[in-house]
Amino acid sequence: MNETLKVIAERYSCRNYKDEIPSDEILEAIAEAAIQAPSGMNRQAWRVIVVKDKELIHDMETEGMSYLANMEDKSSYNRIMERGGRLFYGAPCMIVVPIDPAQYAPALIDCGILCQNITLAATSLGIANIMCGFTGLAFASGVRAEEFSKRLGFPDGYAFGCSVLLGYANETRAPHIPDKEKITFIE
Repeated sequence: MNETLKVIAERYSCRNYKDEIPSDEILEAIAEAAIQAPSGMNRQAWRVIVVKDKELIHDMETEGMSYLANMEDKSSYNRIMERGGRLFYGAPCMIVVPIDPAQYAPALIDCGILCQNITLAATSLGIANIMCGFTGLAFASGVRAEEFSKRLGFPDGYAFGCSVLLGYANETRAPHIPDKEKITFIE
């Protein structure tokens, strides 16, 4: 198996991080892998924001948990509470990817491609990771959305697309078992 396929097969979603932040050199390499992602018509309707500010991460997590706690349907909140009560699983840093909502549908697809580049680059460098849409909860109520957009340095008009949590795992897990029944060949 070649190295790329090996990284894809070994990658798992980490939900338990050490407090140690990866080096700037590693984070830079991951960010550079992100921006090498293809985008529709090369629009690149996204930005890559590496966040190491623990206070900002904590504030977004607190806002997101508050949003979940106030929802009528408590299933997501209860699931997070069962997993330790932390949206970001103790990750010491993250990459936030805002997108241009004027190009929403293609920008969202491109954001997913970019985040996949992040997760695979991180895995190849020994950095645990998980794609995390929960970061969007910090922007969901609108109460602090503008504040977080400014603190993160979103370009004017950009909105949250997705994020990837990064760090070193407290414990590693096996990747999920792929369901080969999901593959169909048409001949």
